[in-house]
Amino acid sequence: MTASDWKKMLKQLRGKPAVMQKFIKHCKPKDRKMGIASRKCERCGRFGAHISLYNLHLCRHCFREIAEEIGFEKYS
Repeated sequence: MTASDWKKMLKQLRGKPAVMQKFIKHCKPKDRKMGIASRKCERCGRFGAHISLYNLHLCRHCFREIAEEIGFEKYS
């Protein structure tokens, strides 16, 4: 199971519904309220370098790609 998204495991278990229900019951990670895993980029799913200012919820890489489209200007 990866740290990025535990739901990737469910794709592998779609053909086995009994095993999938058992996985969800016993192995599903708990919802995080604090720490790095509590915030995730809405665009790419990355945990690190999270920008939550102005309610953006993007990582710095995605922010740089779409900053001008959403109204930010680049200053040198």
